[in-house]
Amino acid sequence: MSAPIIAIDGPTASGKGTVAGRIAEHLGWHYLDSGAIYRLLALAALRRGIALEDEAELAELASTLDARFVGESILLDGEDVSLELRREETGNAASRLAVLPAVREALLARQQAFRQVPGLVADGRDMGSVVFPDAALKIFLTASAEARAERRYKQLIEKGLPANITSLLQDIQARDARDSARAVAPLKPCEDAVVLDSTALSIEEVIRQILVLASSCGLIASV
Repeated sequence: MSAPIIAIDGPTASGKGTVAGRIAEHLGWHYLDSGAIYRLLALAALRRGIALEDEAELAELASTLDARFVGESILLDGEDVSLELRREETGNAASRLAVLPAVREALLARQQAFRQVPGLVADGRDMGSVVFPDAALKIFLTASAEARAERRYKQLIEKGLPANITSLLQDIQARDARDSARAVAPLKPCEDAVVLDSTALSIEEVIRQILVLASSCGLIASV
C-alpha cells in the first residue's frame, strides 16, 4: 500500500508550514514544504536573470533544479539558501511563476516523490487537489489577512530580516488574489477538505485539532 498522506493547504502565512512540520516530527513522518520548491525555483530564476513570465525557460530550469533538503537547511546548487527563501521578494516571485502550467507540471513529479513510508505531511496550495488528490486527510488552513501579516512580520523580525507590516498586508492581499484567480490549481478548499480558521487559535491548538482529525479517520492512534 502507498504511504498515507496528510495534506495541509492554505494561503500564505496561514501557519501551514509550521503546523505541517511539527505534525510530521510528532508522527515521525516525512515532510514536504511544496512552497519551498517554488521559492527555490524563483530564487534560481532571479539569480540567472530568467524572466518570471518565460514559461518554457522556467519549466526547463525546474526540470534540472539542483535542490536538496538537509535537516532544517534548504540547499540550492549546494548553498544553504534557507534565509533567502523567506524574503518577500522571493515569495512574490514564486507566486508569479506558480501560475504557469508548464512550471507546475515540471515540479509535480518532484513533489510526488516525497511520498514515502511511514507517511507524509505535505503543505502548500494544491496538495489535496492536484499533487495528492487521494490524501487520507485534507486540511485547508486559513486566517484573516491581518492576522497573517502580523505573523509574517514577527517571523521576519525574529530572523533579523527587514519588514514593514503595511507592505506585508498589501503583499498578502495581492498574493491571495493572484493565487485564487489563477487558471491552474487555484487556491481554494477541496470539497473533501476540513477548513480550519486559525485566526484566533494558537499553533498548538491547530496541531491538536488536526491530530484529532487524523485519529478519527484511522490514520494514527488516539491522541
